[in-house]
Amino acid sequence: MDPTETNILVLELGLAVSLVCSLLLVATTRWHGRFTLDATAGVQKFHSVPTPRIGGLAIMLGLIFACAVSSESQQRLLAPLLCAAAPAFLFGIAEDMTRRVSIGARLIATMASGVACWALTGVSIVHTGVDLIDAMLTWLPLSVLFTAFAVGGVANAVNIIDGFNGLASGTVVIGLVAIGLIALECGDTELAQTCFIVCAVTVGFFLVNFPFGKLFLGDGGAYLLGFLLAWLSVTLVYRNPQVSSWAPLLACAYPTFETVFTIVRRLWCRRHPGQPDSCHLHSLVKIAVASRYFRKFRSPLRNACVSPFSWFLAAVPAWFAVRFPQNPETLVQGTLISFGLYLACYWYMASASRARRRRAIRPPANVSLTAMESEPASLQS
Repeated sequence: MDPTETNILVLELGLAVSLVCSLLLVATTRWHGRFTLDATAGVQKFHSVPTPRIGGLAIMLGLIFACAVSSESQQRLLAPLLCAAAPAFLFGIAEDMTRRVSIGARLIATMASGVACWALTGVSIVHTGVDLIDAMLTWLPLSVLFTAFAVGGVANAVNIIDGFNGLASGTVVIGLVAIGLIALECGDTELAQTCFIVCAVTVGFFLVNFPFGKLFLGDGGAYLLGFLLAWLSVTLVYRNPQVSSWAPLLACAYPTFETVFTIVRRLWCRRHPGQPDSCHLHSLVKIAVASRYFRKFRSPLRNACVSPFSWFLAAVPAWFAVRFPQNPETLVQGTLISFGLYLACYWYMASASRARRRRAIRPPANVSLTAMESEPASLQS
């Protein structure tokens, strides 16, 4: 069979396995729901019906199957990634089913996945474009720790933006497509194919998650996809030194912006950085846009309307990465422009949300007038 036909077949089979597994998880909820259903009460809960949150299991099974039917050269690239992703995935699934795994433990697990992937592949961050940092990264232990920290950070960033139907999975697909296109431009077809395999498998879950939210990604799925996105970004620069390290950063820009801004915002407000709240950009879009302009939609569809706004914020920096992968000066400008766009959107949505809340608690003018008319004349005087 022609290699191109083989690659297409792998993509189709990976998508099909992920889709079928996702549908089966939804259909069998009555058997596993006591362990897997996500409750509707909570600061960051926006769904109205308890929903299974183990979509990451379908994605992992789809990836394993796709890896099994891939070519031998493709397996050498994808299999170590899946093995190394096990700690991040398993700790995430454990949180999905028990709600007892701490944030610190999950962060350490994602960093452990980064160290494991280095041990299996020998890949680490050795070039950032900053001379001082690059000189320090020549020491291997520091390079490995820096890589593990970066990978763990992106994995947790994807988990942070996982709040609405299709938001996290769609954002990851945008990032992976950007990395895959850059790899194709560099002639690295194996890395590009790996990116597109992960995309296809993610789309299988996406079709069940968006727009109706029948299955959630969960921590297991978010950490798995975040880890794969981060590690493929690291691998892109490692295998193709002509690509600026700013390019993969822009491919992961939206979840990175959200995480950095959230930490700074919470510290500024003297709150713990890990304390959940409803002030993420996607939460504000829900209040300011979806709840106002799409209020006639059913709850799942109204929640799904949030995601396209975030996809746009992910697509802008990804476009810079694909368009100028070897031009660090332009990529730095693209980073500043993209972050400025994020801050402008956040300011607008925060202002609109505050105004909407004030209107919601302000009593209508005719209420006070009616009350006055119903009072006795002695009181009105």
